Amino acid sequence: MRQVWQKVLVTGADGFIGSHLVEGLVQRGYNVKAFVLYNSFNSWGWLDRSPQAVRESVEVFAGDIRDPHGVCSAMEGCDAVLHLAALIAIPYSYHSPDTYIDTNVKGTLNVVQAARKLGVGKVVHTSTSEVYGTARTVPVNEDHPLTPQSPYSASKIAADQVALSFWHSFLTPVTIVRPFNTYGPRQSSRAVIPTIITQIASGQRNIHLGSLKPTRDFSYVLDTVSGFVAALESDQGIGEATNLGSGFEISVGDTAALIAELMQAEVELTQDEERLRPEGSEVYRLLADNSKARRIWNWTPQYAGREGFRRGLEETIKWFEDAENLHGYKSSRYNI
Repeated sequence: MRQVWQKVLVTGADGFIGSHLVEGLVQRGYNVKAFVLYNSFNSWGWLDRSPQAVRESVEVFAGDIRDPHGVCSAMEGCDAVLHLAALIAIPYSYHSPDTYIDTNVKGTLNVVQAARKLGVGKVVHTSTSEVYGTARTVPVNEDHPLTPQSPYSASKIAADQVALSFWHSFLTPVTIVRPFNTYGPRQSSRAVIPTIITQIASGQRNIHLGSLKPTRDFSYVLDTVSGFVAALESDQGIGEATNLGSGFEISVGDTAALIAELMQAEVELTQDEERLRPEGSEVYRLLADNSKARRIWNWTPQYAGREGFRRGLEETIKWFEDAENLHGYKSSRYNI
């Protein structure tokens, strides 16, 4: 049965996936409140680049997910919340793990505490495929063991468990969405696909990357957005985690080769020691079993398989090749 919500809060609305999600919700007629990270520049992050009609229709709340009072204030008047605010860069989690606990774990606690206090009707919490670690069996379903191979993944496992504990303890209606590697326009260059595209688009032909061997299940951002919307509108999946992935597996090296082909560039790939994860922290294989999302939410990725991946890359490349967009990226520097 489709659930209808009057007003929806999106935390992390200024980010890559969050900004696309806000746009998708507005297009579906939702009344959206966008929680963005407070800053002295009055920047709404990627929402500043959204269509004017979207910017004018959303209510923006500037705050910090680590502040329980601000989170509760933001959630007042909302009957559902999609919680995406998080620190996600794995290399930076080696550098500053405390901030990941504060933001990802305590921030999630703040969200579910406020939801419980205010009687919010639905909490959609964002997990990550990194919680699985290197796949022991493929495709990876939701029963796969959780393996914290980085401080980032440990913080997300903890956040997931905090969210689930509020369902079991207080019947706070929590649904966990577990996206695999989302890519698309606006993504940070700390991720591998923007790293490759921005280097090539900037004229570089010796492309610096980390390990070329790991495989990933890359999911186009519009598919991820449609999965969040499906989770929001369904009465199924409460108190559970559900994967969102394309079901297509490809190595980092082969991804770089495909991007170079689409951009008509002859490149050389260099494994940069600075970009390598510690040996025990590298996740070497990920491939999603998305059958649960198909079954309970009737969700189907539109950019599935190799051809779907090509289409998603073409749209992503087109966005990054726009000079105005490319200007915002420092392709010659390693972004942790």
